[in-house]
Amino acid sequence: MKTDTRNPVILIADDDPDDQLLIQEAFAERCANCQLCFVANGVELMGYLRGAAPESELSTDCPLPDLLLLDLNMPLKDGRQALLEIRADPALRELPTIVLTTSGNDEDKAFCLAQGANDYIVKPSRYTELLTIVTSLKIYCNTSAMQQPDSDNNA
Repeated sequence: MKTDTRNPVILIADDDPDDQLLIQEAFAERCANCQLCFVANGVELMGYLRGAAPESELSTDCPLPDLLLLDLNMPLKDGRQALLEIRADPALRELPTIVLTTSGNDEDKAFCLAQGANDYIVKPSRYTELLTIVTSLKIYCNTSAMQQPDSDNNA
């Protein structure tokens, strides 16, 4: 966990543009100060984490993340393979990594947790549930930038 005062950097590895947009909106509501960076596949993810030049629309001003949200089902290299590489790399081993995926498969969950994922969350079907998830991620960022949900907005 980071203890500095800079805004938390959240790296989202997800190839679905709709999911990316929903995640971006949820963070805008719950952590406006969070800096979000996106990659669309496992190859981009590992390149990003290892400091390689961005291959897509990555911003070059995105530092190493405080938290990784990892989808399992991505092209080129899936989240399972990426998780194995992250946990095998001494420089990345301690990176808080949350699997955020559509797979509710018990074998996927058991595999990811056994390989060192900090948590395994099935993508919710309701936006309000996504807001709750984003709020709960503050423990991984150790920051007050993550706001508590307003009682007025719980619909």
